[in-house]
Amino acid sequence: MATIRPFMGIRPQADYAKAVAALPYDVMNSAEAREMVRDKPYSFLHIDKAEIDLPEDIDVYSDAVYEKAKENLTDMIEKGVFIQDLLPNLYIYRLTMNGKSQTGLVACTSIDEYLNGTIKKHELTRADKEADRIRHVDTLNANTGPIFLAYKRNEMAQNIIEGWKAANPPVYDFVSEDGIGHTVWVIDSDTEIDILVDAFRKTKNFYIADGHHRNASAVKVGLQRRKKKELYSGEEEFNFYLSVLFSADELQIMDYNRVVKDLNGHTSEEFLARLTEKFEITPYLGEGQLHPQKLHQLGMYLEGKWFQLDTKAGFISNDPVLGLDVSILQKEVLEPLLAIGDPRTDKRIDFIGGIRGLAELERRVDSGEMKVAFSLFPTSMEELMRVADGDFIMPPKSTWFEPKLRSGLFLHDLGE
Repeated sequence: MATIRPFMGIRPQADYAKAVAALPYDVMNSAEAREMVRDKPYSFLHIDKAEIDLPEDIDVYSDAVYEKAKENLTDMIEKGVFIQDLLPNLYIYRLTMNGKSQTGLVACTSIDEYLNGTIKKHELTRADKEADRIRHVDTLNANTGPIFLAYKRNEMAQNIIEGWKAANPPVYDFVSEDGIGHTVWVIDSDTEIDILVDAFRKTKNFYIADGHHRNASAVKVGLQRRKKKELYSGEEEFNFYLSVLFSADELQIMDYNRVVKDLNGHTSEEFLARLTEKFEITPYLGEGQLHPQKLHQLGMYLEGKWFQLDTKAGFISNDPVLGLDVSILQKEVLEPLLAIGDPRTDKRIDFIGGIRGLAELERRVDSGEMKVAFSLFPTSMEELMRVADGDFIMPPKSTWFEPKLRSGLFLHDLGE
């Protein structure tokens, strides 16, 4: 049984919503963020990456950065950029990209359900990244970045959400600079809220689609506050964290591709010869780049040419993790042939989300920066949920979700 909970959202006044909404803090570096907020005083990046308002040589993990984030949020609240709803609500958040929409329900979810496995993960997290968001959430006393969760289709919930959208005007409706449409409704009816809360009790699990570090950090802040409050009831706001829940059948996962600096001492001819042991290799004679068309088919760009790599049957596994194409690439190519044992830490490999296109792979190789590139068939939601249901962990950089949730449209006050 999965739990959702309404909350008194802190959110922008309607006239400020487009100016506030920002990409997640972890999809750009500090220099890129500084450029993105030029002439944008209300961008949420001033809160999510507050080092951009401090000297460029500042340690991004210094106390001053977190205090600046708190100062910036307080200032925007005092100026009326943000308001807080007076009663607990649920919210609907629709994103539209290239004519395709996905609709999420903004609610709070339970730290206990993360701990007991009702909310399922599929990635490992890094302590340093967790520590950053723990300090950020704790200093601001708020969840500032929503966790992107998925659930298996729930007809009752979908009917209520679609009915509310049809019967009520949105509070925000704008298109961001990257062409993504953002539309938000406030569900402020106790009747509909109660029906939705009850409907999700019939949902067995939520699945983290994106935001593993934010999720783990939100949970740890809650646990820290429990230690400080011996007689906590479990109903305090710090026992819950900000999430946006989407029906899995509405979500699109894009490919997450790889580029590698060198061939680990192999010539290109030797490397191709070694690959023939595990793949049927076909030179690609089509126009443009090679987008794999099915599972267990890879694309490879080497010496200015694309090759289609179809995995031989003996190297395909029925295991939920080992059967993933990212696992096949890692287990059969990157580790044994290119000596990349841990792709999370090896500096010879880089990852390129599918939103940037395969031309970016060609550019990185043709420039001489990289030697070889691999394009992948996207991981499916079914594969993700199968891994999570087995309590397994996917290889790093297995999924790239688009469109990205914007930060700043909803904040959850921890109430202390």
